Amino acid sequence: MRLASLILKLMGWKVTVSVPDFPKCIICVAPHTSNLDFIIGKLAYASIGRKAGFLMKSTWFFFPLGIIFRAIGGVPVYRDKRKGDLTRQLIDRFNSASRLALAITPEGTRSLTSKWHTGFLRIAAATGVPVILGAIDFATKDVYLTHVFTPTGDMEADMRAVKDYYRPFTGRHPDQFTTSD
Repeated sequence: MRLASLILKLMGWKVTVSVPDFPKCIICVAPHTSNLDFIIGKLAYASIGRKAGFLMKSTWFFFPLGIIFRAIGGVPVYRDKRKGDLTRQLIDRFNSASRLALAITPEGTRSLTSKWHTGFLRIAAATGVPVILGAIDFATKDVYLTHVFTPTGDMEADMRAVKDYYRPFTGRHPDQFTTSD
């Protein structure tokens, strides 16, 4: 915890947290425009004494990186669906766990996209776990964990509300982030 705080401080970052340490939650993280987002996010969450898993493209889980990523909470995402429906797997994982925090980037890519994935909303709705909206703002070097979102079940309205929350934040590569439809 102290090491993560020190690293962030040396890098000029601040972390603002007002959400409780839920036993189970989804941490929706945006903007996601660079690999540095992962490092800042992991350090920020560790700096407040919390641990979270994360989703990552399965191609990163080669030896020896796969061992390291799994050890720090990595969950490989197989894009070819050979492991089955990821949303269903994560619902089952949340339902069977007594404690689970999982960071998910709704954009699903570091490239510019207006089509954000709704899986995190569907998982939260199916399991009743809260969604923490976590923002990494490179313009101000601030990480925010200050807003809890409860899905209503209306995917379109929920996604609009989530995108509206992220509108003021700036990614490392601003041209790679949009909250438009």
